[in-house]
Amino acid sequence: MFGVDAGRYVIVAAVTSAIVWGLRRTRLGTRKIQAREATAADMRREMFQSLRSIGVYIVMALLLLWAFGGAGIYQFEGSYGFGADMALLAATIVAHDTYFYWAHRTMHHPKLFKYFHRAHHRSVTPTAWAIYSFAIPEAVVMFAFIPLWLTIVSVPIWVMFMWANFQLIRNAMGHAGFELHPRWWLSSPLTRWINTTTHHDLHHSGGFNTNYGLYFTWWDRLMGTEHPRYAERFAEVVADRSSSPAPAAAAPEGEKAPVPA
Repeated sequence: MFGVDAGRYVIVAAVTSAIVWGLRRTRLGTRKIQAREATAADMRREMFQSLRSIGVYIVMALLLLWAFGGAGIYQFEGSYGFGADMALLAATIVAHDTYFYWAHRTMHHPKLFKYFHRAHHRSVTPTAWAIYSFAIPEAVVMFAFIPLWLTIVSVPIWVMFMWANFQLIRNAMGHAGFELHPRWWLSSPLTRWINTTTHHDLHHSGGFNTNYGLYFTWWDRLMGTEHPRYAERFAEVVADRSSSPAPAAAAPEGEKAPVPA
């Protein structure tokens, strides 16, 4: 189980990193969001913490398997039909985004941050390797969505597997440090509610108490926690500067995430 989950993590992080490495050597290279470069030490820490989190997930999963007599919470191996399964996948994604927003925002409380979330925020300039770069208590909180959701809704195994891969890829994109979405993304009513890389990067680099959402901007907009310069910053990052190359974009001036070393 650990090998499978660790393998998925390494593949997604490595492929995302390779895509970013390649794009930075094209005319799109100015889409790097921060001027600062993540160091080798940053990436080693992100890898170690992510692999440790996967270990926590496996222990939690085994405890659930034991508690449910071997059948575990994954007892529905069938299907409701393709259309119904896709609706369940969409519902799982929306539910997870809601869970993530409130759990994430709660872990930013001053009395909880040090123990739950500070380890993740050591990545001021995150990379795709930071997908699961959590402290152990945060890893437990992140895993808890699965048994909570499956207690409420009976979701087929293959649908949960699709969701697990979806959240892994979107997490890697959010931490890539390079804007991967097209410049029209925030101008279209069909896509502007879906988070971009810039959205989460601002949370790490300057908007410490903003942009808590994982997949969507709904909760941040509703609760007034979206970074006030998000749209402006996105426009700066995706601007076509190929005719006059400029240095890599820096974080918003005067903003710095208050993260202890």
